[in-house]
Amino acid sequence: MKTPHLITVAELQSQLAQHPEKVLICDCRYDLVDSELGKRAYEAGHIPGAIYLNLGKVLSGQSNGMNGRHPLPEPEQLANDLAALGVNADTLIVAYDSAGASYAARLWWCARWVGHQHVVVLDGAIDAWTQAGLPLLSETTPAKPPGNFKRSTSLTKTVQYADVLAGLGRSDRLIIDGRPSDRFEGLNETLDPKAGHIPGSLSRFSKNNLDSNSHFKSPEILKAEFTSLMGPHTPEQLVASCGSGVAACHLLLAMELAGLQGAALYGGSWSEWCAQPGAPVETGKASI
Repeated sequence: MKTPHLITVAELQSQLAQHPEKVLICDCRYDLVDSELGKRAYEAGHIPGAIYLNLGKVLSGQSNGMNGRHPLPEPEQLANDLAALGVNADTLIVAYDSAGASYAARLWWCARWVGHQHVVVLDGAIDAWTQAGLPLLSETTPAKPPGNFKRSTSLTKTVQYADVLAGLGRSDRLIIDGRPSDRFEGLNETLDPKAGHIPGSLSRFSKNNLDSNSHFKSPEILKAEFTSLMGPHTPEQLVASCGSGVAACHLLLAMELAGLQGAALYGGSWSEWCAQPGAPVETGKASI
């Protein structure tokens, strides 16, 4: 079964009614400042059957001060971790959070990175569930038996610092930054030691992928907006960046929804870039 990238509350209910044993719901709530906030929120109330998946412990590797705040995990370890959570080759992973899908999108991207195609994001996050009048539970969900998932061919693309640096100024490279515009411009940096952005980057706040109800905009609207931003560039020439490689996954999800496949993730993003000695920094609005 090939799944779409989003799932509605009604579709999730249908999947649970038909094949509950093939669904793994992951509560991905997190906070970049308070890393335990998401776990506390899960314990207070979560979608029935959901397990808690900590971005900092499962979807990130060890930060050494030079590789970003949330470096990508080792892919083999991530594949093993997913299997330990009960993921089989045919398991549908359903990711949700309460922050406009930024953390859920990180799981979506990471699962596809290690070759698992059956992964979707709950459109509208946990709010869509409660707004449908459905209950939340506070009891911890029992662990599933270990699954048989093995790392396979990646469904995503990544670039490293050296490649991003080498691509500066090239006509066949475009970096889109998913941070809020004030952080992009260097006006209000609260998370990283330096303010600004990678030279030549364009700004698109990841939450602009959502409508006023925190659902993703239609594929048609997303395609029009990204196409306008990209200008003559193709999706394959695009690199998604942000503060630490989380909101950038949201950009890549939105592009997939728009039918614009082939863009790469710069996993270290600004938090890695600004830690490198001599890395050029730009401030102010986008130059193009």
